[in-house]
Amino acid sequence: MANAPLSATLWAIIGNEGTTIMAVDDRTKTELEAAAFRRLVAHLRERTDVQNIDLMNLAGFCRNCLSNWLKDAADAKGVALTRDESREAIYGMPYEDWKSQHQREASPAQLDAMKKAHPGH
Repeated sequence: MANAPLSATLWAIIGNEGTTIMAVDDRTKTELEAAAFRRLVAHLRERTDVQNIDLMNLAGFCRNCLSNWLKDAADAKGVALTRDESREAIYGMPYEDWKSQHQREASPAQLDAMKKAHPGH
C-alpha cells in the first residue's frame, strides 16, 4: 500500500535575514495555532487592565469576540457550548464576575472612538 501524501501548508516567515518558507503538516499547524491562541487567552487574562473597549478601538476585536468565535467553532463542529461557557473559557471566570472585578466605565472618548471605528456595534 502506498503512503498517502501528507497535506502541508507553506508558511512564510519573514525575519531580519529574509524570508524562510517552511512546510508544516496540518496537524502541526493546528497545534501551533492552538498554542498561540492559548497564549493570547492567558495574556488577556493577565492583562485585566486592558479594557475590552480599548481592544475594540485598537484591534477591532475583544475578549467577547474571542468567546463568540470559540462558540461559533464549537457550533460548527456540533460541540455543545453555551455563550456563558465560551465566555468563561476566555475570561477564566464567569463574565459577570470579570465585569464586576475588572471592567471600568467607558469614558466619553472611548465611546466616541468605538462609534467611529465600529458603527452599529
